[in-house]
Amino acid sequence: MTNQETTPSFEEAMDQLERIVAMLESGDVPLEKAIELFQEGMKLSQLCGQKLEQVERKIEVLLEQEGGLVKKPFQPGAEGEAR
Repeated sequence: MTNQETTPSFEEAMDQLERIVAMLESGDVPLEKAIELFQEGMKLSQLCGQKLEQVERKIEVLLEQEGGLVKKPFQPGAEGEAR
């Protein structure tokens, strides 16, 4: 990720993050470069988290506007989990 004014879309950030993870997992990256990649990956991860939170809030607002719908917090994997 560069210091440009534009931020990547969620999909672009995820693609970049996946590439970084693959490079780090390969073990063929010098230590200095690995640290840079890790820092960039953390920024991308934070960006993706923020974008997901924004989408969740928009969905909650839409549900509230529909009236009569019950607002529940999103719990990934809660449905269909076998326990």
